[in-house]
Amino acid sequence: MIRPPMARPSSLVPVDPSTDERLGVTVVVPTYRRPDQLAGCLDGLVRQTLAPVQVIVTVRDTDPDSAEVARRYDPALPIQVVGIDAPGQVAAINRGLDHARGDVVAITDDDAVPHPDWVERIEAWYRTDPRIGGVGGRDHVYHDGVPETGAAPIVGRLQWFGRVIGNHHLGVGPAQDVDVLKGANWSFRRAAIAGDRLNTRLRGSGAQVRNEVDFCLRLSRKGWRLVYDPLVAVDHFPAVRFDIDQRGAGHFHPLAQENAAFNDTLALMAHFGPANRAVFAAWAALVGTCEFPGLAQWGRLRLRGDRHAGAKLRATLRGRLAGLRDWRETPA
Repeated sequence: MIRPPMARPSSLVPVDPSTDERLGVTVVVPTYRRPDQLAGCLDGLVRQTLAPVQVIVTVRDTDPDSAEVARRYDPALPIQVVGIDAPGQVAAINRGLDHARGDVVAITDDDAVPHPDWVERIEAWYRTDPRIGGVGGRDHVYHDGVPETGAAPIVGRLQWFGRVIGNHHLGVGPAQDVDVLKGANWSFRRAAIAGDRLNTRLRGSGAQVRNEVDFCLRLSRKGWRLVYDPLVAVDHFPAVRFDIDQRGAGHFHPLAQENAAFNDTLALMAHFGPANRAVFAAWAALVGTCEFPGLAQWGRLRLRGDRHAGAKLRATLRGRLAGLRDWRETPA
């Protein structure tokens, strides 16, 4: 497993001496039917240079194997297994937030392995500036044991017309303020989120794509800083999802596409003002992206030989329209 050289956070993150007292970090790991990957994630938490004060594993009631794996880490970790009877990542993370008692809540996926200094770097960031409400970092993505390569200086930005630039798995350079963090590697000051939870209006029964966008934009509207630091890192080994939202270019499901477009639309309509909403609606329908095609991107997909191009456009437009209707009926 390839890792970047370790360095102490204090040598990279200038901590304010007046706030030198350590903050307690709770780690939340939502999991479903991936006990082997979960064990790898928890092994990574055992190796932390700064121990979390609490590790919450949220497990569906229909997944006893994962619950059994998590309980094996007591007392190596201050672990708490929390059962949940509702499907989806939103419900799982919200249940973890309900039980968190640390000053900071860090969240990672069950198929990610935090680098040994992950908790320490996260904790240090929150002591640099009381305006920081969220911190995240790079997830080094591995495919069949081979790390994905590339470098992206622009990460986690929302453009004025509605395009979200991710690149969290390729971020390089110094730490930067961002609009959006990634769910495989994000954290929040508990005082910043207070009683806020992930949006239960989002669609999907598994990953519930774009839940990070919605939640992060809500925090930024309240004036909190979100920081992306590539050295706050996890190794990410994308595993099978047990729902219709599968990863990879070869996977396509019309309802998964519609749900994702719905979630994206709902998040951005709630965030933008009137002028940007109008621009976003026009851009989304006429141009779009490869992920959420409008007419122009549909044409590009067809030229590239994507046999799902027409179905992607139709599902995306259905999701956009449903998101607009939902936003109008219940503005956030």
